[in-house]
Amino acid sequence: MSVRVNLSLDPETAADQLSVRKLCAAAAKIDLSAISGVRIVKRSVDARQKKIKVNLSAEVFSGDEKQVDPIRPFELRDVTNRKEAIIAGAGPAGLFAALRLIELGIRPVIIERGKDVSSRKRDIARISREHVVDPDSNYCFGEGGAGTFSDGKLYTRSKKRGDNTRVLELLHLHGANENILYEAHPHLGTDKLPGIISNIRKSILDAGGLILFEKRITGILTDNNSIKGVLLAGGEKIISPCLILATGHSARDIYEICRSGRIDMEMKSFAMGVRIEHPQELIDTIQYHGNRRGNYLPAAAYSLVRQVDGRGVYSFCMCPGGFIVPSATSQEEVVVNGMSPSGRNSPYANSGIVVEIRPEDLLKYSQSGILAGLEFQKELEHLAGENGGRTQRAPAQRLTDFVEGRISASLPKSSYFPGITSSLLHEWLPASIARRLQEGFRQFGTMMKGFLTNEAVILGVESRTSSPVRITRNPDTMEHVTVGGLFPCGEGSGYAGGIVSSAVDGMRAAEAVALRFQDLV
Repeated sequence: MSVRVNLSLDPETAADQLSVRKLCAAAAKIDLSAISGVRIVKRSVDARQKKIKVNLSAEVFSGDEKQVDPIRPFELRDVTNRKEAIIAGAGPAGLFAALRLIELGIRPVIIERGKDVSSRKRDIARISREHVVDPDSNYCFGEGGAGTFSDGKLYTRSKKRGDNTRVLELLHLHGANENILYEAHPHLGTDKLPGIISNIRKSILDAGGLILFEKRITGILTDNNSIKGVLLAGGEKIISPCLILATGHSARDIYEICRSGRIDMEMKSFAMGVRIEHPQELIDTIQYHGNRRGNYLPAAAYSLVRQVDGRGVYSFCMCPGGFIVPSATSQEEVVVNGMSPSGRNSPYANSGIVVEIRPEDLLKYSQSGILAGLEFQKELEHLAGENGGRTQRAPAQRLTDFVEGRISASLPKSSYFPGITSSLLHEWLPASIARRLQEGFRQFGTMMKGFLTNEAVILGVESRTSSPVRITRNPDTMEHVTVGGLFPCGEGSGYAGGIVSSAVDGMRAAEAVALRFQDLV
């Protein structure tokens, strides 16, 4: 038989597998010797009180009942000679769309402007060492998309219709640690993600799928309001009646292609701001009520949100034990983001702190029409580049100095590899962002005693939180509202925010493609 039990343990006990097994046996009222297996179903840290607990939910097997592996296998079908669907982009949405197409018996043809993950590493290293940005191979573009060199957070609040669990299963089947299946806030780590992405690529190729690296899409081919294929730089055409558009929120040229091709889009809210970095030990002390983290608790995280003058100010992509990285996609701009290794063992904690931007806030850029948000992003990124000295050095300011409007005579050490330079962010950031950030930080300081400190430093700018544009689609069919065979999905199309929600959206797009192929018969 199997019995579900719930335990609340101190962190040290929760880390001891034998102790957990014994306690599970006691909770299930089963003799320890009769237990045939214990499967952790859910694990979370409860740090709301000074006495920190680890909550475990487990399934205990005994007697003749064998422990059942709940993971559904990936069916590697040969799709070499099957119908083809084009996927634009090899980020989470594109890769998981490809895996789902294979399961459905359709051959994916992935077109990726960047390089494979191994080649991409060399270009990323050049950004930090030489301050040289390859516009097609960087932290945003290349195999795995922006998620490859990130924390790999897998927690999502998205209620989007789809199978979040299947995403975790597929990641585990391709090399991710089993704990992502039961941790309340699972993550992969930037040191693990490249290997997982390489394994996914192998599955796609082994099934007969096709991946074309270093191929930039310059046009979307249509006929009678239906997809016919894509045009690549150099004049090559790839033909298919189905195109999954999964290009990510930094592929700005795709929005220009859509506009010139009269592919319907709409403006949407997004957010911009800065990235803040504290000593991880300070965040641990705050979140663990003065307790030392020790060997049994994870690096502490936080989630903050406040309304300031009618706009949300909130933390975004919080990376405990992580690093700040340069995420520009062109030489003249400075963009910052965060990542963490799997062990989250850096001495720094960083997070985006951003301000909500709504379409009505962009009247200054109305001449850009539907792409006004892109122009606002670009302007702020170029300002950051100018204030960073026109290199990939980031403009920076101690937190309390920013809030009180004074220059930082010195800056603390930072994890940001290209380096930081003192700058008056409160003066050159748009007033609508700067004043809301200043008030937001004051309020965060009352929520987390010790958060508002000059030990912390802010770097500019955090501008790529999400797309300011949505490529419109039918919510039921996932097909574009006016162009048949076009399936916009993921972050770049305005329908996701993170690895899991993007992957789910990609898989749903693949299922919609399969239905369209049935209609075309």
